[in-house]
Amino acid sequence: MKNLYSILGISKGASQQDIKSAYRKLAKKHHPDANPGDTKVEEKFKEISAAYHILGDEKQRARYDRGEIDEHGQEKMGGFRGGHRASSTAGFGGGGAEDIFSEIFGNFRGGGFRGRVPEKGRDRKFAIEIDFMEAALGGKRRLTMGDGGRTLDVAIPAGVTDGQQIRLRGQGEEGVAGGPNGDILINVTVKPHSFFRRDGQNVLIELPISLPEAVLGATVKVPTVDGTVNLKVPPGSNTGTKLRLKGKGIGGPKNGARGDQMVSLKVVLPDKQDEELQDWVTKWAEKHDYDARSKLKSK
Repeated sequence: MKNLYSILGISKGASQQDIKSAYRKLAKKHHPDANPGDTKVEEKFKEISAAYHILGDEKQRARYDRGEIDEHGQEKMGGFRGGHRASSTAGFGGGGAEDIFSEIFGNFRGGGFRGRVPEKGRDRKFAIEIDFMEAALGGKRRLTMGDGGRTLDVAIPAGVTDGQQIRLRGQGEEGVAGGPNGDILINVTVKPHSFFRRDGQNVLIELPISLPEAVLGATVKVPTVDGTVNLKVPPGSNTGTKLRLKGKGIGGPKNGARGDQMVSLKVVLPDKQDEELQDWVTKWAEKHDYDARSKLKSK
């Protein structure tokens, strides 16, 4: 049999952690379940395991280094000759290597192999497109899984964002050898709205108002994600004036606290020219000249 250190591909001065790491790497590579039917690989695996059962035990390693036991764990000097092996290395039953082997591959007893390595099932990926209102308020979607027509009702959380991924744990493919099931991953695309926009948990909207509403003030109807509400426009409002509707935004992912709806006013003149309005504005301008672009001038 080769020198135990060379079997594990390490130097004699290697630390116990180095020995453990080398064994894990080689055991994974030469595991018989990963190489079914290859007897040479199985023998190599047994050789690797036997080497680790000695070197992985600090006391046995010290005895091996002093020449008291050979590569098989047999006594070389002083008692227990005649082929009897050290008790801690009988067969492949030493606890340290078996613990590592069980951690990586599953159960191992007496040189035999039982079962496959527990593995998580594969994740399944889907993509859905929802509208702005469904993203804001939440809803339900039914997914067809494609495996015998199985369907799954998916809850769309309120406040889901464009590009967000919804994870349904344990709903993917079945795990292997007792491993956990995979997950379902749903990539969400949110379609743009015709007049609502989103800024974090706030909803933004540009609201057209008439000239009389801007000058005199008014109470106007404004759409929100919850439906239409009344909004008071102050007298003398201008294009760009911003008003806030508290709590009319989108719920947060943690505590559900909703943002606000920010309403940006836009003064809109009549589509058709009105001579009466033009005459009035002409007379008004003669007495009330003002610079609408004063803020654009450099100071």
